[in-house]
Amino acid sequence: MAQIVSVHSYRGGTGKSNITANLAFLLAKRGQRIAVLDTDIQSPGVHLIFGIEPERMVYTLSDFVFGKCELAETVYDIDHNCGLADSAGKLYLLPSSLAVDDISRVVGEGYDVHCFSREFKQLIAELQLDFLFLDTHPGLNRETLLTAAISDQLLILLRPDKQDYHGTAVLLEVASRLQVPNIYLVVNKVAERVDSETMRNQIRSAYGYEVIGILPLDATMAILGSRELFVGCQPQHPLTKELIAIAARLMTDGNAC
Repeated sequence: MAQIVSVHSYRGGTGKSNITANLAFLLAKRGQRIAVLDTDIQSPGVHLIFGIEPERMVYTLSDFVFGKCELAETVYDIDHNCGLADSAGKLYLLPSSLAVDDISRVVGEGYDVHCFSREFKQLIAELQLDFLFLDTHPGLNRETLLTAAISDQLLILLRPDKQDYHGTAVLLEVASRLQVPNIYLVVNKVAERVDSETMRNQIRSAYGYEVIGILPLDATMAILGSRELFVGCQPQHPLTKELIAIAARLMTDGNAC
């Protein structure tokens, strides 16, 4: 049974798109069939991490929500871009538009998120997916609440920052009311001198939810600047090893459902 995984955060700048893209790639390398939807239509960008130039994107999710195309027309096979051509897994991307007019229209008019949820089952069946990743818009809004409500796994990212701590508490309260089956926390951009296990235990004690990843603040990731997949160019890096562990956990829990 395919798993819908929403990756969310209360504030922007948590590394949400990078983590989504890298986890999707790692699961595809393990033989899983993965699709990533950039549902952050107001501020899209995950396609850049996968190396997809805007000129290649004939149709996007923005076109779909405005009734210009079918959802299937926004699907792009990105195995070749990511070096997965010889892998047993598959990786697809459903990007959103970077065009100013499209973003302005979404911001001004909003969109009916039900148009996504109605199509998800058909998309999963047609692509024979194991995981459908939703890279969401940060914060609390109608669209992200509805996508979280239909998710099997909700991955909430936060930084060791007082604003993130307070905002995450709000997100978790809402997610618990939505009865999302599996809710996990991942702490990103953690300074080297911080004891990871102490932080893990403190956050779990404060929120009551499991922390499945503590990701270090790393200059290599910052220098890369979202130009490509971090785990692909830094396979032995400690950050890559943490992401591999998170991907393995998502896969284990998905198989258990």
